[in-house]
Amino acid sequence: MAEGGRTAEVMRAIRGRIAVRGLTPGERLPSIRGLATLMGVSPSTVVEAYERLAAEGAVRSRPGSGFYAASLAPPPTLAEIGPHLDREVDPFWVSRQSLDGEPDIPKPGCGWLPAAWMPLDPLRRAARSLARAEDAVLTDYGTTRGPAALRRHLARLFAEEGLPVGPDRILLTGSGTQAVDLVCRLLLRPGDAVVVDDPCYFNFQALLRAHRATVIGVPWTEAGPDPERFAEAAASHRPRLYLTNSALHNPTGGTLSPAIAHRILNAAAAHDVTIVEDDIFAPLEPEPSPRLATLDGLERVIRIGSFSKTLSASVRCGYVAARPDRIEALIDLQVATHFGGVSPVAAELVAGVLGDGQYRKHLESLRRRLARARRETAERLSALGIRPWLMPRGGFYLWCMLPDGCDAAGVARAALREGVVLAPGDVFSVSRTAPDRMRFNVAQMEDGRVMPVLGRALAMPEA
Repeated sequence: MAEGGRTAEVMRAIRGRIAVRGLTPGERLPSIRGLATLMGVSPSTVVEAYERLAAEGAVRSRPGSGFYAASLAPPPTLAEIGPHLDREVDPFWVSRQSLDGEPDIPKPGCGWLPAAWMPLDPLRRAARSLARAEDAVLTDYGTTRGPAALRRHLARLFAEEGLPVGPDRILLTGSGTQAVDLVCRLLLRPGDAVVVDDPCYFNFQALLRAHRATVIGVPWTEAGPDPERFAEAAASHRPRLYLTNSALHNPTGGTLSPAIAHRILNAAAAHDVTIVEDDIFAPLEPEPSPRLATLDGLERVIRIGSFSKTLSASVRCGYVAARPDRIEALIDLQVATHFGGVSPVAAELVAGVLGDGQYRKHLESLRRRLARARRETAERLSALGIRPWLMPRGGFYLWCMLPDGCDAAGVARAALREGVVLAPGDVFSVSRTAPDRMRFNVAQMEDGRVMPVLGRALAMPEA
């Protein structure tokens, strides 16, 4: 047996004795040499096992005295680990059910791709390369702007889209959400009005409420926000910010048209509204669509994004691209609130994957796979009377209309009781006018449990 396996064997033996009270809390563990002889392993193996048990809290180390059994924590109750069915279906509902749910339960309501759809080989190659990085990368705080190599890479990507931005106008952040939070900290005061699309990404609402902003919804059409309603909201509420997804809009999958983009920019200029454009889904488009940041040249628009949708949600790294004075102010704010910028480990890992020759091929394959999944999911949903509001040109969301008389929140609760996480429409709607809508993540619909559970949930009385 390998030495690592012998260490695990020793750990199991000690855990077993503690579990059956063969070792009571506070009792001294067998001596290192004695246990090594008894189990036929080396003393160093016992030392490693004891140290690992101490790290996980099963035993306590007393310098100069030895190791002692600790009290085991009581097992979690079903109420602690099960779905929280009694929680209000609000903007936090889908996030918490998706993040806290068991790894193996179907989550067609979540906002990320399954692990098998991500660039695992490039990630592993980048991780192996990271192990050989300079010591400072593994131990030090990051620079205030983030590593120059990754910022230069982003600048090249932006230039390909028609947005010439130097690396000095890009700030790396801990995540896309942190990028939005920094902008809100910089530009908002309690009570300020902020315009969002209706429907919009539910965490926009949650974050803005944490900043005590007044959230104003503008209806989203198939070609972007309703320009007349946007102009009315800008004139009457004098909002500080407009927060949006222009491309592959979350949750609808819609795309901004050039005509509406120009009208939104004109209204924002007329009423001094700063636009925050979350471009997180850009790599999933078959070809680029109009961007507010590109049309504006980053004068009034702040562009943010991250790599969680196409590279890894685990490797937290986001960015902000903006005019120089805003970047300088955001740097100070990030230092004040996070001391330093993005983790050098995360940034180096992202840079390693982006620089891998396989990453572009991964994106091409991912776009084809998602196109197929959108078609197949739409066909399967239609058998249940569920219809997409539109067929997106890219991405992994379908914003769907449920059969007449169905309540999406009730369907989601019924599905959760059977271990399937869904995303009901009203969590995305500021005006709560989407009770019959549901957002489906097509990449998370392959699990054979989803459609039967969904069919039963639609038939429940509360639906």
